Amino acid sequence: MNEKLLDELNDLLRIPSISSGGGDPSDLLRAAQWLTAKIEGAGGTAEIVTTAGNPLVVGSLESASPGAPTVLIYGHYDVQSADPAEEWDSPPFEPTIRDGRLYARGASDDKGNFYPLLFVACELATAGELLVNIRVIVEGEEEVGSENIINFIRNDERGADCCIIFDSIMVNAETPTITIAGRGMVMFEVDVTTGTRNLHSGLYGGSAMNAVHVLNHLLEQVKPGPDGRLRPELREGLSEPSPDELEAWAKLPGGAAVISEVGGTPVWGGSGDEYYRQNWADASLDINGIAGGDAEQVRTIVPVTANAKFSIRLAPDQDAQQIADTTVALLEAAIPEGADVKINVHSLCDPAMFDPSSEAMNIAKRAFEEACGNPPVLTRIGGSLPILVALAERKIPTIVSGFALAKDAIHAPNESYRLESLELGEKTARELFKGMAGLSPA
Repeated sequence: MNEKLLDELNDLLRIPSISSGGGDPSDLLRAAQWLTAKIEGAGGTAEIVTTAGNPLVVGSLESASPGAPTVLIYGHYDVQSADPAEEWDSPPFEPTIRDGRLYARGASDDKGNFYPLLFVACELATAGELLVNIRVIVEGEEEVGSENIINFIRNDERGADCCIIFDSIMVNAETPTITIAGRGMVMFEVDVTTGTRNLHSGLYGGSAMNAVHVLNHLLEQVKPGPDGRLRPELREGLSEPSPDELEAWAKLPGGAAVISEVGGTPVWGGSGDEYYRQNWADASLDINGIAGGDAEQVRTIVPVTANAKFSIRLAPDQDAQQIADTTVALLEAAIPEGADVKINVHSLCDPAMFDPSSEAMNIAKRAFEEACGNPPVLTRIGGSLPILVALAERKIPTIVSGFALAKDAIHAPNESYRLESLELGEKTARELFKGMAGLSPA
């Protein structure tokens, strides 16, 4: 174990840089200052960029090799709240090692995952052995939407020849992963009003419009069918995964086991077999919450207000604005006369995908196999990473990986990170920077 790496990471983990609520803005600034000092201490340049939200760290470490390609490394220094703090077995911001694991908030997401990239870059720069130019961008808003870094990347004039992100997970403890795509997302809120006050169901039931009934009718127009699939209009733009991807997915743990190990229940009997295709290459819709009437007491009323929030995940090649417009049109066409319905689109994020056969990706595959002893599996993620959209728009090949595991309790009490994962991150970073020296500049 590299004790210097571990000691420095522990210093960073002790800073309670919480962005998701209950944190202190001065701690976010302190984390940004710590990272800036690290870059400058290795002979690089760094600045803290003020945004409308939390500070952004932007730095550079220059290669001694003329004409060297430029590699952008990205991470986030912000973390989730440690609540409920009483469920931690050790203080969340006092790093503690137990049984080969480092316990602290941010140990896995994302300080422990990201920091080996920066640490190795600084070590190589200090020794005069850095074969690529390194650009560093570390944000403090990943846990709350990443809006400001997206704008920064879109407007950044310098760019990069590739980007490396360690903020993801392994297939298992032996098998590294490179993520080549992330889904997009559209968030909706629907408010229904059918009167000025709740009514007595015995006197007015069946005659007066029920807001919950109206809301259910509207949601029926867009919610998935019995097999979890959406109506054709909401799957428009889908493209088939490549044969190589399908072959790789077939070697992953069975979908039924993946669902059951987190306490879920398959939608239908084939959900396990369709798990990876459904979650990585198809659209999905989930109603995230419904409110209306009174489900706490026995009250025989006709509710006159109801609310629902739902989200649609979009597969690569789908267009977020188009799907949003289609969804709104389907809802509006089903509004009964007399109901007051407000439909709000809260956020839009397009999907993103990177060429699995690009030069940067091929270099990365070799680097991961050399460092980890096993070739990486190319996967997608069912979630949405807004920064990937901005990088894809700039046509910057991006390697999304990381060494977290499902057991790391990300966002939960007792978050942890294997010391072995920390070592794998360091070894892989060295191989990546060495390999990317051969990358053709854009």
